Amino acid sequence: MSSVPAPGLPFLPGFAFRDPTKTSFHRSQTLGYRNGFAFAQLPTVGVGGERLYVNQLSQAELDDLAEQRPTLTYGQPKKSSPSAFVPAYVALDKKVLKFDAYFQEDVPLSTKETYRIRQVFLYYFLEDDSISVIEPFVENSGLLQGKLLRRHRVPKNDHGDHYHWKDLNRGINITMYGRTYRIVDCDLFTQVFMESQGIELNPPEQMVSDPYTEQRQRSPAKHITPSDLDKLKQFLTYDKQVLRFYAMWDDTKTMFGDSRSYIIHYYLADGTVEVREVYKQNDGRDPFPVLLRRQRLPKTLVDNTKDFPSCVLEISDQEVLEWFTAKDFGVGKSLTLLGRSFFIYDCDEFTRNFYRDKFGITDFQPVEIKKKAPEEVPQVIPPYNGFGVLEDSLQNCFSLFPKPPRKDIMKRLENDNKVLRYEVSLESPNPVDRKRRFILSYFLSDDMISIFEPPVRNSGIIGGKFLGKTRVAKPGSTPENATYYKPSDFTIGSTIEVFGRRFVITAASEYAQRYMESNAESSPVATQQTLEDHLHSEQVAKEPANSDIPKHGSSKEELDELIVKAQEELKLHKYLNNLNIQEAFLQCDKDGSGIMDKAHFLTLCDSLSVPISSTHLSKV
Repeated sequence: MSSVPAPGLPFLPGFAFRDPTKTSFHRSQTLGYRNGFAFAQLPTVGVGGERLYVNQLSQAELDDLAEQRPTLTYGQPKKSSPSAFVPAYVALDKKVLKFDAYFQEDVPLSTKETYRIRQVFLYYFLEDDSISVIEPFVENSGLLQGKLLRRHRVPKNDHGDHYHWKDLNRGINITMYGRTYRIVDCDLFTQVFMESQGIELNPPEQMVSDPYTEQRQRSPAKHITPSDLDKLKQFLTYDKQVLRFYAMWDDTKTMFGDSRSYIIHYYLADGTVEVREVYKQNDGRDPFPVLLRRQRLPKTLVDNTKDFPSCVLEISDQEVLEWFTAKDFGVGKSLTLLGRSFFIYDCDEFTRNFYRDKFGITDFQPVEIKKKAPEEVPQVIPPYNGFGVLEDSLQNCFSLFPKPPRKDIMKRLENDNKVLRYEVSLESPNPVDRKRRFILSYFLSDDMISIFEPPVRNSGIIGGKFLGKTRVAKPGSTPENATYYKPSDFTIGSTIEVFGRRFVITAASEYAQRYMESNAESSPVATQQTLEDHLHSEQVAKEPANSDIPKHGSSKEELDELIVKAQEELKLHKYLNNLNIQEAFLQCDKDGSGIMDKAHFLTLCDSLSVPISSTHLSKV
């Protein structure tokens, strides 16, 4: 707050006081924007909220006063600067001409009225010469009222002209889009604006009212209720009062039937009954809430079942001796509604109070309903059809939306890229199949097996992938208790049955033997012994072949010279595929020693059509 000194006192500390009425000390806003156009305005109050009575001229007016000089002393005055340009959409912003009008609408399909008078407001916006027609809302009119004509420039004729405010006046008809409006009056602002523009307004007219609306607004004729049995009195007395009963429909005697809960509503206003079904979540039924729509239910019918087609025609009062009433309902009663037997076991608090006041009934003890426990149906798992993984296919029997079986992540991480390879032969009565050799790979990360057949030239059999990566169950295993092959089952000479085909293990890789030795506690002794015997037999077979290799320096030079001569001779035979020859020799060299016996070498060269020189072989 600022301190103001008292009149006649110096502005010194102790000679000033605070004015508690002043709380605002900001400067007034002098710059504004309207429709994106900046304009200046003069401040009306100063700092502290004090009213300003001086210097209320704009900056342009102050500039004009500063430039005015006496003509005799200083000569001709300078021309003042032109006034600031104000566009029309800023000067005429929010200035609207309002006219009261009406139009007549024909009503051809009514016996109570032949035409209708609809009163509207016609708005003319000066900033863009647009017109809008609004009809005020009338309660219970049944018409779509509100904005009848959106704001836009309304065409006047077919020549491209539009309506202007000069075309509007009181007491005239104006046609827009085929509808003729009669302008009867306008507001005060419109009258002042039109007169300021030199337009003489016609005298105002009286607004025409709708005859049918006036007829509805008259007070209706009063009727005297003849007796207490009048339906109108019953409706006015018991409107929105409903008796609620909780019932049970026992349909367990029929096939696939069960006990189902329902809510029976009895409407006191007209004596109608409605039966609604209690929908429970995940009960396997479609959510149809209404079992019986609201209607009057007959209790006793006239004995004319032979002549009256009740299944075709509706039941009227002539065919019914007695209708269901509130007396027929109660806790502990059984009712037959249109052929279905319902047992009422409880009701709500309003129903209890109604029966207590109306009929003097005080016994509303609810009946306990015991539902029969459903019989447990054992789950029968169908036999495995052979498609897909057994665990994956088994999930379809447990859930509607099957989930993939869980995987042992730790086992995958520990045994990643660890594969045990075995050489197997096919056990078959066909002698051609018995000569086929396969590589069986066992993946330790997920216990899956894949079988690959190395291609052999001129064998007539296309090699490659024989079995994709999958889990193989042992013979005799069931889907409920599946048993899969493990590393301990692969012994030299054992038989492995894979989807109906039998394979005999003839050899194993060195890594498989080292793995079985490192995991001796999880593999039986027989498996390890067979692998050790196989490895020992291979080493014994290699010793004679290694003994034939010359070991002295002079013999090594002769061997190198022999290899060079063999390579030069192979280059002369361009029809040979060197890649196939190299692949065939690498496949035969299983242990990677680079050594082959002479008989096996000759057989392989003959199968690959490689020419053999007797001169070269004599040196080997």
